[in-house]
Amino acid sequence: MNKTKNTFLLLLTAFIWGVAFVAQSVGMDYVGPLTFNGSRFIIGAIFLIPCIAFLDKLKEKENQAAGKNITAAPQNKKVLITGGICCGIAIAAASTLQQYGIAYTTVGKAGFITALYIVIVPILGIFLKKKPRLIIWLSVLLALVGLYFLCMTDSLSFSKGDTLVLLCAFVFSLHIMIIDHFSPMVDGVRMSCIQFAVAGILCGIPALIFEHPTFSSLIAAWAPVLYAGILSCGVAYTLQIVAQKNYDPTVASLLLSLESVFSVLAGWVILHQSLSPREIFGCVLVFIAIILVQLPAPKTKTN
Repeated sequence: MNKTKNTFLLLLTAFIWGVAFVAQSVGMDYVGPLTFNGSRFIIGAIFLIPCIAFLDKLKEKENQAAGKNITAAPQNKKVLITGGICCGIAIAAASTLQQYGIAYTTVGKAGFITALYIVIVPILGIFLKKKPRLIIWLSVLLALVGLYFLCMTDSLSFSKGDTLVLLCAFVFSLHIMIIDHFSPMVDGVRMSCIQFAVAGILCGIPALIFEHPTFSSLIAAWAPVLYAGILSCGVAYTLQIVAQKNYDPTVASLLLSLESVFSVLAGWVILHQSLSPREIFGCVLVFIAIILVQLPAPKTKTN
């Protein structure tokens, strides 16, 4: 998959996640945060099972047509399971921290603080001996300024909710780095299915103990839960894993940060919320940052 296709898939992922904020807002009117997360993760895992079977048959036909006989290496199964479990733990922790954090802070603050993962990712990359280009650092700075104008409407002061969402941003950064490590070695869709199954269990069991969800409440929240489960989880997170294969994780985090822009646009179109000039300015800055980060690196001269 070339860079252009990877970029498009990451943008599509950001769009689906942005619209999911509307579904998340509506769904929380009926069920608790753990119930909502547990339900959507389990639905996401179930949705991917037939997708895996279909893709396997498609690959088998392509290999037969090309006269190839390719079998998966047995040692990849252990890596696949390990990667899926690590991703599942990370996404369950990050999503839970975000859900509870939003309950104690404003949506604007939560959006801005969560977007700090675009700064945390390159910092973590330094410890992994990945040195970002200068243009990426400039794009990160510009994106942060844009997200400030887009999301930040209150004064900066850390509350309980702000702290929880900041921890969420850190865990989301770890999730991106985990995907960057495992995705080149395993089948992305299989790893996505495993991560959702793990995350669904990790969120679902505490939900049964502490939130006591009822069948009627789940039925009332069926539309947002299905959207979050099938599209936000089953489709978008899988696209993230597939698109991040051999892709710069810092650039990926910048593209994924567009979910904040798409969430504002979705609120405007679906919920009829107006965009202020300040928010429009923030959208423009973030899009400029995305364009800058896509500029090719200068070629080094060789003797």
